[in-house]
Amino acid sequence: MADSNPVIQLLLTGNEIMSGDTVDSNSAMIAQRLAQLGLSVQRKVTVGDDPALLRRELAQLSRDSDVVIVNGGLGPTIDDLTAQVLADVSGQPLREHPQARAHLEQWCARRNAPLNAANLKQAMLPAAADIIDNPIGSAVGFQQELNDCLIICTPGVPSELRLMLDPVTATLAQRLGKTAQVEIIRLQTFGLGESSAQQIISDAAPDWPDDVDLGFRAGAPQLEVKLTITDAAFRAQQQGCREQLYELLGDHIIGEGSTTLAQRVLQLLQEQGKTIPTAESCTGGLIASMLTQVPGSSTGFHAGFVTYANHIKHSVLGVEEAALAEHGAVSEAVVIQMAEGALRRSGADYAIAVSGVAGPDGGTEDKPVGTVWLAWGSAGQISTRGLCWPVERTLFQTMIAAAGLDMIRRRLLGLSSEPNYFRQRATQVS
Repeated sequence: MADSNPVIQLLLTGNEIMSGDTVDSNSAMIAQRLAQLGLSVQRKVTVGDDPALLRRELAQLSRDSDVVIVNGGLGPTIDDLTAQVLADVSGQPLREHPQARAHLEQWCARRNAPLNAANLKQAMLPAAADIIDNPIGSAVGFQQELNDCLIICTPGVPSELRLMLDPVTATLAQRLGKTAQVEIIRLQTFGLGESSAQQIISDAAPDWPDDVDLGFRAGAPQLEVKLTITDAAFRAQQQGCREQLYELLGDHIIGEGSTTLAQRVLQLLQEQGKTIPTAESCTGGLIASMLTQVPGSSTGFHAGFVTYANHIKHSVLGVEEAALAEHGAVSEAVVIQMAEGALRRSGADYAIAVSGVAGPDGGTEDKPVGTVWLAWGSAGQISTRGLCWPVERTLFQTMIAAAGLDMIRRRLLGLSSEPNYFRQRATQVS
């Protein structure tokens, strides 16, 4: 089958998705991988663990689609129904699949665990099904034809699905005649909202080329700007657009691909042979957590001080009690001393310090919820800025942690220009 616009639909299964206990991220993962082949999902349906509903939806989807990807329901428990439902709809018996059993035996042997009856349920598949290997999980995937539609059944565990999408997309590329890959350049930015970035680009480039699709993926804390082409013949235009975005968005671009602020900071520290600690109050160690999530972070990150209470700021970092009494914990004087104390205690080259009012309570007229002071720099060269970022507590912590990392990134790069969010947020701070 070769169709420029094949109909691909998703069937997501599980009571845990319907109840909200599990947030569906798998459909996004599938859609993103299909997009690399120039394919898109026309529709997705989510159904709980109800055999009758699943049979009805699968039968209808198979009649309306070229490909149906079923996600979930492959496990060992009684509510894992995918194999039985597909067998019922296709009029086939379930049988023990030798390859699936061998996979289970090897999976159990690696864990020195018995192959019990519950696990063996995962080897009972529709008679006409072909196996899709699962490199890490106990349940194999499988696929078969139904009503001239390819049904592909995949596990609901995201880490297992991620690895299995390689053979799935290879199968689809061959079946649907998709040889050319979509090419995407992803620019990671911080400090610009989606609308602000779009306005900057629209004002400067009103005649954006039709062959390069400009897209945005908003998130916290970063905004991803995407340049997509569907034919290698448009690479020159894509590269031209990339260069234009670097000119327009400037030092708000932190990197390409999946680069995070923490990765970029650690890269710069490693290149320059420098190290950093963090001194955190309102972010509760989140900056340190962001840094230590990066493999190899120990080369640049030395210590994290979470000094939430005032007496800990004094006893651990040496913040003067007089400064706390006169200015309060959320003040320029205090974050300077927090940064200086972190530098002294760690012997590192640079430091980040933050203290703020995360909310929802604790704000005052002078220091409303969202008020924060940042300090960053090296011994004798500490910079500060007071901001007001009045958002929900968790988002506040995320954005302030990112802002601290961003300011160190800018210091390490020798950038003197101020980020967009300084202008947006500083006006609300007295």
